[in-house]
Amino acid sequence: MAGSVTVTAALMIAVYAIMDGNNAGWASVQTIGLLVVAVALFAVFLRIETHAASPVMPLALFRLRSVATANVVGVLWAAAMFAWFFLSALYLQLVLGYSPLAVGLAFLPANLIMGAFSLGLSERIVLRYGFRAPLAIGMLLVAASLALFARAPVSGNFAVDVLPGMILLGLGMGVSFNPVLLAAMSEVQPSEAGLASGVANTSFMMGGALGLAVLASLADARTKGLTAVGVDRLDALTGGYHAAFLVGAVFAATAAALGALLLRPGGAPPPDEDRDVVSAHAAVD
Repeated sequence: MAGSVTVTAALMIAVYAIMDGNNAGWASVQTIGLLVVAVALFAVFLRIETHAASPVMPLALFRLRSVATANVVGVLWAAAMFAWFFLSALYLQLVLGYSPLAVGLAFLPANLIMGAFSLGLSERIVLRYGFRAPLAIGMLLVAASLALFARAPVSGNFAVDVLPGMILLGLGMGVSFNPVLLAAMSEVQPSEAGLASGVANTSFMMGGALGLAVLASLADARTKGLTAVGVDRLDALTGGYHAAFLVGAVFAATAAALGALLLRPGGAPPPDEDRDVVSAHAAVD
């Protein structure tokens, strides 16, 4: 209980500090003080987890290289993904003038591709090639998608400037999601597979919250900076989104590099019953 409270409070305070950093000032007492409090609470969380009889997040799992790597990759994966969904929707609506319905339809190609992978295609790829190569390739596709959005103009065309990135993102997410979870479970005992996948999902949520806060704040700061020097409103908005998409692409490329360099080659998937756990988590997500 204490561990859950402290890590949740740390995350909430950190997200608020980052989101309000542009308004309060990054060197302000408020921003620095809140970030210090967040770090202190996270340190308390680690201490609680180290001594708890039934920890929320067993830290011993992170001694396994695949678990530690998969969770870091998961944080970067979610940081790029959550921010992409949020910022691309804003680009479509505020810059290109799409209605909310049109924005939803624009996301349909990526969702259909991800749905196809969730029906078993991703599992077959992992069974044949292991999880290291699909994870790295998938994250590179995600990085390419974000890089394409980082060049989308104010007068963007759906077929030329939006659809290619949507397709690449659907492919990248479909290929890489299950390998991240499988990598997190690959070195643990079968009885701990559910725990390991739960820890990985927690990393996704934490990475998504912090990543969205960081990239949204970056986009806002860039937009305000361009507006201050007289750039047109739509050009300034687009410039802010471009900056965030580029940093998101760096997150995804870093995740690909970490997966390729640190995960063990081959990466045989876990037994059938453990894959069922992954499929259940993927279905929930």
